[in-house]
Amino acid sequence: MKLSTKGRYAVMAMVDLARHAQAKPVSLSDIATRQEISLSYLEQLFARLRRAGLVKSVRGPGGGYRLARGSAETRVSEIILAVDEPIKATRCTEMGATGCRADRSKCLTHDLWEELGNQIHTFLSSVTLLDVLERRLAPRIAEAPAAANNDSSMAAAS
Repeated sequence: MKLSTKGRYAVMAMVDLARHAQAKPVSLSDIATRQEISLSYLEQLFARLRRAGLVKSVRGPGGGYRLARGSAETRVSEIILAVDEPIKATRCTEMGATGCRADRSKCLTHDLWEELGNQIHTFLSSVTLLDVLERRLAPRIAEAPAAANNDSSMAAAS
């Protein structure tokens, strides 16, 4: 699965916003400069984030954007979905409604990729902006290989 620039840039911008919006609204031009993202692209992303209720705009001099909720309540999965980035690894157009083959049947590995997409969504739903800011991802990521090793050792013992 490949996450497009839309999803990655939206998350980068929201983490930047969470870091810098403590005292006053943050301008998109400041985020664009710090994160090396096109201002016009950020404007498109933030229009979607605002419609999804993840950010609030502040007009006038000194205006910009603020998080609509705290960084501990804003999940990475919400950001990615707000910018219309699907979190799935299958090549099907609609999850479960159609298969990935020309005759609309599922390919042999469809269920594998569908479950991978589910796991990615579950992981991204467990991560908040605050987690990213405080670099609290390593324990979550480290748990996955440990669980896989336990599964393989259980299978070997059977």
